[in-house]
Amino acid sequence: MAWVLDEFVQEEVDRLKRLRVLVDNLPAAKITLVGDVILDRYIHGWANRLNAVGPVPVVKVTHTDESAGAAAHVAMGLSSLGLNPSIFAVIGSDDAGRTVDALLRESGVNTSGLKLSPGRNTVVKTRVYGARESLIDRSQLLLQVDEEPLEEVAESVINQVTRAALASLATADAFVLSDYNKGTITDESAAQLIEAAKARGIPVICDPKLTGLTRTTGATTVVFEMRGLELTRRRLGHETDEETAQHLIEKYSWESLTVLGGRHGLWLYRANGETEHVPCTLDDTSQMIGLHDAAAAALAAALSQGAELSDAARLAHVACECILKVEEGQEVLDRRILSASLDERAWAMQISDR
Repeated sequence: MAWVLDEFVQEEVDRLKRLRVLVDNLPAAKITLVGDVILDRYIHGWANRLNAVGPVPVVKVTHTDESAGAAAHVAMGLSSLGLNPSIFAVIGSDDAGRTVDALLRESGVNTSGLKLSPGRNTVVKTRVYGARESLIDRSQLLLQVDEEPLEEVAESVINQVTRAALASLATADAFVLSDYNKGTITDESAAQLIEAAKARGIPVICDPKLTGLTRTTGATTVVFEMRGLELTRRRLGHETDEETAQHLIEKYSWESLTVLGGRHGLWLYRANGETEHVPCTLDDTSQMIGLHDAAAAALAAALSQGAELSDAARLAHVACECILKVEEGQEVLDRRILSASLDERAWAMQISDR
């Protein structure tokens, strides 16, 4: 008798195979990306002893890395998937800003939309990782230092970014708003951009801070983290996550809410009240830096090709798992790895159903 997969398993396997074909054949679709850019610095070393005057570890530095973060990280992920992102953001007139520009160009990203804010520094996040030499193979985060400018982004610079992004939407296949609340995006500019994208039938993916939900009205999908949804549930006084999600979807006119749970998987809440949960397949997770950015890039990739929200959410979930299992500083989404991960997941589902 021929072996037949369970109906649900077969549906998921078919979906994963369909997504594998989509990823392998992604055209150089144009993605308009607006948001804040950050320079991420990683300092790695051995933490073998404590400081003599305080209970803090002394880190003997072994190596350092730099990468483009926030919206710049989304752009690099989009480019690595074979898409054609144009990023519109503000950088400072400093070495960090020039480094972000250079890293983006090296990744094949069009940086003509980066606007210089004279006299303003670029946001830099420095993370220090350490481990005991010869005793512990896996390092842990010891300290994070955020260097942020105190002055606001000039209105004239924000207007330049917005006008350029609006023009780009005329030929875009998807629009991503990556808002880290660093000043590039305002309520007014976000409303203009989302309205223009919707008028052209372009899918809108928003990744906001909880304080910036007013900048997401009308989005196709909005990316949350599980803890963000829980904080919102408590603040609003709802009983369940489902109730909270539906409240937000109705209030801000979203088509869906995509919630990232790391080792707990991913949830897709839809405006019609349906909820889908995709469980995590990993036994262990290494880190979560870049999770939102990978999800935003995967959602844009799928939705730009007309994929259904369920398929886009599955692709975002697999993209997140690619990030969860890499080491710090190596979290740029990669087309080859994403494709292989889709294959591995489909194969694992077929084997487990035997």
